[in-house]
Amino acid sequence: MRRRNLIFSLPLALGVPTLGWAADAEAGDRPDKPPGYPVSLDQMQQAVAQRFPRRYPVQGLLDLDLKAPRLRLLPEQNRLRAQMAVEAAGPALNRRHQGSFDVDFGLRYEASDRTLRAHQLRLARLEFPTLQPRVTEMINLYAPALADQSLREVVLHELTAKDLAAVDAMGMQPGPITVTNNGLVIGLVLKPL
Repeated sequence: MRRRNLIFSLPLALGVPTLGWAADAEAGDRPDKPPGYPVSLDQMQQAVAQRFPRRYPVQGLLDLDLKAPRLRLLPEQNRLRAQMAVEAAGPALNRRHQGSFDVDFGLRYEASDRTLRAHQLRLARLEFPTLQPRVTEMINLYAPALADQSLREVVLHELTAKDLAAVDAMGMQPGPITVTNNGLVIGLVLKPL
């Protein structure tokens, strides 16, 4: 515990700005607030909203229009859920149909561009209450691919070079990402030799 507190308090003692990496050196003593760089749900929501709305054609029969997702934290699973409104329309349908689409996903850090990205996607639910069951079945055949296309590797947050300067100087790098009740916390690990 002392080493961890030393690692997170060292930049502060040296007067190095860390923009949140060691905002609370005592946080390591509380399981509800792990030490590291915090990312709020609002920050992630703003980042993901920039990639929507999106349209996906289904075999020339219909188009699915996905609206910007509403993100939910799932700390007990260390994952997030994206809940999206979706519209189905096209030659195979006589009118527009409203539905919803939920996808759960984990997070990973991509060092090449300093981003947090969605990965390990799992379709949680796809519903169209007003569609005929056979059309819903057809859409459900494409649902895993739709989940993959719409959210795979979507950027949820980008760290700046300034965010990482002090961490890099200590020989550390972003490590495990923990989903909490308030957002994410990016932990630190030693760089490999």
